[in-house]
Amino acid sequence: MSDKFPIAAATAVTIGAIGATYCAYNVYQEAKKPKLPTEWQKVGTLKDLYVYPIKSCGPILLNKAECTILGLKDGWLRDRVLMVVDEKNNFVTARAYPELLLVQPTVKSSILNLKHIDMEPLNVNLAEVIELQNVKNATVWGVTVPVYDCGWEASEWFSRLLNRSAINFRLVYYASQKSRDLRSSTNSFYKFTKNDTGALPDEVPFNLINEASVNELNTRLKDCKVTPRNFRPNFVLIGANPYDEDNWKYVKIGENVFEIIKPCGRCILTTIDPETGVRNSKTEPLETLKSYRQYTSPVERKTAGNAPRMGIQMALRSEPGVISLNDPIYVPK
Repeated sequence: MSDKFPIAAATAVTIGAIGATYCAYNVYQEAKKPKLPTEWQKVGTLKDLYVYPIKSCGPILLNKAECTILGLKDGWLRDRVLMVVDEKNNFVTARAYPELLLVQPTVKSSILNLKHIDMEPLNVNLAEVIELQNVKNATVWGVTVPVYDCGWEASEWFSRLLNRSAINFRLVYYASQKSRDLRSSTNSFYKFTKNDTGALPDEVPFNLINEASVNELNTRLKDCKVTPRNFRPNFVLIGANPYDEDNWKYVKIGENVFEIIKPCGRCILTTIDPETGVRNSKTEPLETLKSYRQYTSPVERKTAGNAPRMGIQMALRSEPGVISLNDPIYVPK
């Protein structure tokens, strides 16, 4: 008995030390989490809810969806989990190929359906893609991401659409449940965490546009008008004043809490009509936005260059939950 006692005591001490370390780690992890606001004031209502299953292709308008760290989800329908890549497996977008904007995807069960006015419809079974394909690598904004190839028929369809070739482009499907890595050029000025990049969006998985800001922009435009769709948001807010969003740090939609990571710097994609795929000859609304919507912080300006800001980019900070049309939208008091 006397020989066993020191062993038992040592074991107890070891277990206690491990437990203390575990508790300390949990306390540390909790301390790292942002302190979410507890008091909110309503600023508007969710008017539209968009999901873009294929990067740079058309949206799907939903009545409700689940918020996850990778973005909006409704069964097999998920936001920006597919993209078109070139022969080097590097992503391509509507900035170079405006025809992509006119590709209208729908998702029913695991079947992705693709339609375009100049193409025959195509179905892709995403469940079969996952089951039959091996994971390979593709690149988005210089970051390597794991993907499944969606097969020869999808490749041939997009290749004919974009350059009348049968081999140049492929459709790929994000092959992870984790957010992709941050790109090396991400500025430390912003509060990105490892869970804030989503699957295949440019930077973050949630984008909100204030309809009043779009309407105010339209009063400045002379030869064209734009809609929230020019800015490819997930959420369209009504009820707030123009550009109120510039001063927000958090947004609550229904019971879902988001932290604003950064303003959304806008590019040439805003100048392509989302309904026709035609570029604006005067690069509007981008030129007008540049005249009054530049970043004011020197650090942000250095990162963004001449890209004007319009809308906000957000990451989920609450547990995954459902978001619905007409949900109230709040900001901290």
